[in-house]
Amino acid sequence: MGEVLDLDCVVVGGGVVGLAIARRLAMAGREVVVLESEPLTGSITSSRNSEVIHAGLYYASGSRKAELCVKGRDALYAYCRARHVPHRQCGKLVVASNPDEVAYLEKLLKQAATNGVDDCYLIDAAELHALEPQITGHAALVSPSTGIIDSHGLMDAYITDIEAHGGTIVVNSPLLSGELTANGLNLFVGGHDPFTANARLVVNSAGLEAWSVSENLAGLDLATIPHRSYAKGNYFALSGKAPASRLIYPVPEPGGLGTHLTLDLAGQARFGPDVEWVEAPNYDVDPARSQKFYAAIRKYWPHLKDASLQPAYAGVRPKTVGPEGGGGGDFIIQGPQVTGHQGYVALYGIESPGLTSSLAIADEVWRLISE
Repeated sequence: MGEVLDLDCVVVGGGVVGLAIARRLAMAGREVVVLESEPLTGSITSSRNSEVIHAGLYYASGSRKAELCVKGRDALYAYCRARHVPHRQCGKLVVASNPDEVAYLEKLLKQAATNGVDDCYLIDAAELHALEPQITGHAALVSPSTGIIDSHGLMDAYITDIEAHGGTIVVNSPLLSGELTANGLNLFVGGHDPFTANARLVVNSAGLEAWSVSENLAGLDLATIPHRSYAKGNYFALSGKAPASRLIYPVPEPGGLGTHLTLDLAGQARFGPDVEWVEAPNYDVDPARSQKFYAAIRKYWPHLKDASLQPAYAGVRPKTVGPEGGGGGDFIIQGPQVTGHQGYVALYGIESPGLTSSLAIADEVWRLISE
């Protein structure tokens, strides 16, 4: 493969979280190379989500998701304002479709407050109707700090920052294998122009492939690699006008937040994701799944017309807990103290709210390598 390149920091994975980490390292004065296996950055998980800025309501107290979502949300709104990244703080409603679900909203309100989300409140059916006349329910929880964002605009801004601070993005460059050494890591990179490199620091932010990257590093203790599951989420687009100006969420289901109504910045409505546990990532949307969507959506929007949903896209969440464990799971961010190597940081299970948390995750990675 020719000469061996001498590199300071390598971030494996050019999704929104990998780019945020690379930005943080570059702005701290490190020389950074981002290795992206695909032809475009952010073309897998980061481009197949609901583009929601999450407030931080749901996550277990003390979890990485709870902490980093709230920190990341505030940082992300500030960043979007400063860098003119398109976004809108539209708010959302979590709707109880029957009296039994109202108790869940009360529990969620307490959980939100525990997580530091102090702007939520409950409304009754009449207040819900006044806010969103087409949405029905017995009660709703209002989350004013939820929003939507142009995820590609955000990644473009991160890339601009990386390159302005001397960083490099290298696409079509999958990390095939590597070896932990006393001075860093030896890396073997494939693609159109394969090369070998020595890197002092490698951050594995490869998303769905994070497990495979670690498995292919000679010298890494495989016991540090957590469980892996894949939760596919299908989305359907609505033909016609959106029934609400806010995001509408039902009471959650195991592994996800339920089939909810999200909006893009143009006001187009889409519904999803559902939760489909799969053995390997695939992105086909089965039109037949729309029948379950109609039933789920009509619990809070009973006037949804037949034949108004079309398959849109699907995403796959990298999960550290499978359906047998309840489908939840947390972010796993392993610094050198956990990976057992001073030059290796690994991230697993970076699913929702990964985009919202991206700046906070980057700060956490910097903290771990600075200890």
